[in-house]
Amino acid sequence: REQPARRQRRVGGTAMTGRRVVVLGATGFVGRHITRACAAAGHEVLEVSRSPSPAPHGRAVPLDLATATTAQLAGFAAAHRPEVVVNAAGSVWQTNDALMRELNDAFVHRLVTALAQHAAPVRLVHLGTVHEYGPAPAGVPLTEARTPAPAGVYGRTKLRGTRWVLGAARDGLDAVALRVANACGPGAPPQSLLGKAAAQLARRAAQPGAPAELRLSALTARRDFVDVRDVAAAAMAAAFAPREAVQGRVINVGRGQAVAVRSLVERLVELSGPAVRLVEDEPPDGTRGPAQWQQTDITLARRLLGWCPTRTLDTSLRDLLESVAPQRAGMARDGLLPS
Repeated sequence: REQPARRQRRVGGTAMTGRRVVVLGATGFVGRHITRACAAAGHEVLEVSRSPSPAPHGRAVPLDLATATTAQLAGFAAAHRPEVVVNAAGSVWQTNDALMRELNDAFVHRLVTALAQHAAPVRLVHLGTVHEYGPAPAGVPLTEARTPAPAGVYGRTKLRGTRWVLGAARDGLDAVALRVANACGPGAPPQSLLGKAAAQLARRAAQPGAPAELRLSALTARRDFVDVRDVAAAAMAAAFAPREAVQGRVINVGRGQAVAVRSLVERLVELSGPAVRLVEDEPPDGTRGPAQWQQTDITLARRLLGWCPTRTLDTSLRDLLESVAPQRAGMARDGLLPS
């Protein structure tokens, strides 16, 4: 099925040409940046999440994806007639296993089933994760040809979601899956390593008498980190790439570098200002996490999407710190700053 011609709409008296893009999980860390990128490019954005954003970049549509049935999702597609659906919904490992199975696996199955029933052409861009690959030997880049062998519930449930998408693509759905490295940058959730570190540094800045230390789990891994705004740009590139280039593909999205996690945290501390003592808590059983080395190979993204990361990790860290600064946090809650 060919992509439809772009429709023209009027915003503030100005004619704009763009596509109707539905972003699922629009209030999440990555989803927020995708909605902003879509809106900035002139697309009509429908932001779908359980709790609508207080300052949406498009039109907010409340929908609990964890409980939405296939019939409800099909009805949603029929009512809103999206040309692109970006699935940025999901549950990470800090939540319970049941929710990860529901959002990362079962929901994706319902989604692709519903979109397969949709009469009009639609492109699905599904955001997977580098953790679908599982552990890799140090020095070995992760290519899309690697056989996935995830080690935890998060990676396993995300892999099942990706497989639903690829199966639907084999049956004719215009769909592509992006395997995203560890996203960082402004708005990183406090459950993530860098988000947690930035939040602790912000609290210390607001409480001068607090102990001058930053306490985190052991920082022994080397991981691939990519700015969340570069992830949004990759999702946009995948949304509008030629069908023959991306349908049924898995495409890595990362920086293509394995960076020492400790060095990133130390740089975050340096950028935050006053000296802070870094304290690493060893795991009680002395074991390390399974993914001690992660480096994506992004050759395919460059070739098929014309995409590569443009922001340095220093820029990501600076903007992360700015996004959690106390004076900005209250403004963001009041809707005075973009989310």
